[in-house]
Amino acid sequence: MPARRLQDLLFLLFATMLLLPVLAVAVSWLRWDGASAQIMGEMASTVLPAYAATSLALCVVVGVGVALVGATTAACVTLFVFPGRRTFEWALLLPLAMPAYVVAYAYTDYLQFSGPLQTALRAALGLEGRVLPEVRSFGGAALVFIFSLYPYVYLLARAALGERAAHLMEAARLLGAPLSRRVRQVALPLARPAIAAGVALALMETLADFGVSSYFGIQTFTTGVYKAWLAMDNRIAAAQLATVLLLLVAALLALERRAQQRLRFAVARGARAGSAEAQPVVLRGWRLVAAWLTCGAPLLLGFVLPVAFMLRPLVTEASLPWDRFGQWAFNSVRLGSITAAIAVVLALAMAFCVRRGPDAVTRGVVHLAGLGYAVPGAVIVVGLLLPVGWWQAAAPESRIGGWVTATVMGVVWAYLVRFVAVALQSLQSGYARIPASLDDSARMLGVAGFRLLSRVHWPLLRRSTLAAALLVFVDVMKELPATLVLRPFNTDTLAVVAYQLARDERLGEAALPSLALVLVGLVPVILLSRTLRSGPESTAPRCRPSDGRSSGRRAS
Repeated sequence: MPARRLQDLLFLLFATMLLLPVLAVAVSWLRWDGASAQIMGEMASTVLPAYAATSLALCVVVGVGVALVGATTAACVTLFVFPGRRTFEWALLLPLAMPAYVVAYAYTDYLQFSGPLQTALRAALGLEGRVLPEVRSFGGAALVFIFSLYPYVYLLARAALGERAAHLMEAARLLGAPLSRRVRQVALPLARPAIAAGVALALMETLADFGVSSYFGIQTFTTGVYKAWLAMDNRIAAAQLATVLLLLVAALLALERRAQQRLRFAVARGARAGSAEAQPVVLRGWRLVAAWLTCGAPLLLGFVLPVAFMLRPLVTEASLPWDRFGQWAFNSVRLGSITAAIAVVLALAMAFCVRRGPDAVTRGVVHLAGLGYAVPGAVIVVGLLLPVGWWQAAAPESRIGGWVTATVMGVVWAYLVRFVAVALQSLQSGYARIPASLDDSARMLGVAGFRLLSRVHWPLLRRSTLAAALLVFVDVMKELPATLVLRPFNTDTLAVVAYQLARDERLGEAALPSLALVLVGLVPVILLSRTLRSGPESTAPRCRPSDGRSSGRRAS
């Protein structure tokens, strides 16, 4: 049918748009020349081992850290009852509102040699020189990632433990097992797939990070990609480093999807944790204090202290860039609004085609769109600029390259490659709540095609569509790597300005755009906390094999 062929053509066009960055990075290995071989050989003998070792070490430390923090906090609020538990249930999500690079700026401003803390300690103790360890170090970066990313593990582990852990712990208690053994040998093994999935998500964010690694001087693959591109001026070498980064992320994505499949099986059956036969354990005495410390420390280090550190310049400094703040905010809102509108339209079209009856092309494009969020921003930037360079070399008088590198089109394209998956997941979750019988009834009454979408589905998808638009908007506001390279001239956003001011050691001025990003980041956290409190069925994040991220963060 012509309509079906047109749909397949449009889907193939969209698939090409999503695949272009990855394909360009892969094709770069076919354009091997002497200069690229020389640069790669020099990097392999000098900096490449350092990139690999640092990235691996950072992943190990962050993985262990987020697993411990996320699993213990999830166990505390799920398996035990203590004063403040209800507050901690939603407050432990607050670090999701903090971009990791904003946390890094806040701690650096307060803890560096010239910061207020070390200055006060030197004055009080009569000391000279450094009093505290250097915050801009490998250890500082690892701590920033741990306390910014542990909510991934917390969300999934909390959902897994909430299904039947308390019920099985009660059975173990009746068999004479002490509390420590019940937690260690009964509850936590149930959450292993969830913990593995959360750790994989946190490591994908760690590998894709540019702001923290660049600012702290950590030699990771992401910073290596930008150095090869901007400092060494060799796109092929940058693309080949991006390929290594992409392979690492693909391995983590495979681990996450495997863990999600096990997670779905693990929580599919079992009694509810809140049933009368399996009430959570009431904590008293030193165990109550331990629970407060376990839940309070990550919240304090991941949200409360960074926000307090950033609020200080608003009170103490008079030279904040209020006059330019409006322009930065306008640029961020404009890019976020354009991308959110386009992403929602594309995601709604794909979700509707899947609902109406997917064929192989539709399923393939939806699968590719779902994986887009797993692609690091550095890979997308290299993958978009490589074809531009090739085109300009072949046709120097062509203006096509300027469409990508000097206009809003290029940066919005990069955003869509990453964030269409966010909108698609929200809309697919909304479609999952619409019974298929409504479609059958509408078709019997002569309503089909676009009228089915506009008259039957749309009224039921308004909340999911609004949630999808908000989530894409927030992600665009916080995106740093793609915006930093692809933004048009004189179009600085809040994220770019915060990074540039921090890089120039103007950390007090960086607090203003950083706080604005935190306020925007609170929107999905509020949505998520409301979803988790709405009922037992909402406590488990929906995890789809076609998506590159857990919907614990992307809940609608």
